[in-house]
Amino acid sequence: MHKHVTSWYSPHLNKEMPIATYGHFGAAILLIPTAAADFEEYERFHLISAISPYLETGKFKVYSIDSINKESWMNNEMQPEHKAIRQNQFNQYVFNEVIPYIKNSSSPDTFIFTCGASFGALHAMNLFLKRPDAINGCISMSGVYDLTEYTKGYWDDQVYFNSPFHYVPNLHDAWYMDKIKASHHIHIYTGSGAYEDPTANQKFSQVLWDRGIWHDLQIWGTDITHDWPTWRKMLPYILGAKF
Repeated sequence: MHKHVTSWYSPHLNKEMPIATYGHFGAAILLIPTAAADFEEYERFHLISAISPYLETGKFKVYSIDSINKESWMNNEMQPEHKAIRQNQFNQYVFNEVIPYIKNSSSPDTFIFTCGASFGALHAMNLFLKRPDAINGCISMSGVYDLTEYTKGYWDDQVYFNSPFHYVPNLHDAWYMDKIKASHHIHIYTGSGAYEDPTANQKFSQVLWDRGIWHDLQIWGTDITHDWPTWRKMLPYILGAKF
C-alpha cells in the first residue's frame, strides 16, 4: 500500500505538524487520533491494514494527522481557558491547512469525511458540524459528544462551541442546517461492552433527530468493548456497507 509522510510548520499551532497519507486516490478519510496519540497511531494498531482493501482499490484515500489533546484537554498543567484556546487553534489548523492540503493533493472536488475513535470521535463530529461546507460527513466510533466529559468541570463559551451535545440544539442558521442535513454520511457507532457509553450516543442521537438531522446510529453488543479490535471491525464495516 502506498504511504506518504510529510509535515509543515503550522501557523495556527506554531509547531511542526506531520501528516500521513495512505492510498493513491478516492474519497478522503481524515483520521483524528484517539486521546493523546499521534498521526501514525491508526497504522500501529492495524486499522489501516483493516481498511486496506478500500485503499488499494481507490475507493478511499486516508489522511492521518496528529492530536493536540495533550496540549489541551488532557494536559493537567494548563489553565482551562488556555486548553480551549488550543482546541480552537486545532480547529483552524484543520480547516485552513489540512483541508486545503487534501484538496491540493487530490482534487478540489474530493469529498472529505472526518473519522475518529474515542476522543477522536468527538473531534470528528465537531469538525464536520462546524464546517459542513468543507467536510462532507463524519464517522464517529465509541465517542461521547459532550465535551464536559473531558474539561474537569470547566465551562465557558468555547467549551460550549466545541461541545456538539450542547450547541446543536441551538443551531438555527439555515445555511449551516441545510448543509448538515444534506450529508448522507453521519455515522455514529458504539458498543455496549466495557468502557463504551451507549447511553451518551443515544442521547446525542436524539439531539440530532430533534433538529431533523438524519444520521446512522448503531449500538453493537456487550462483546464490543472500547478498544482497537472494535474499531478494526467497525470502520471496514461502515466503509463497505454505508458508502
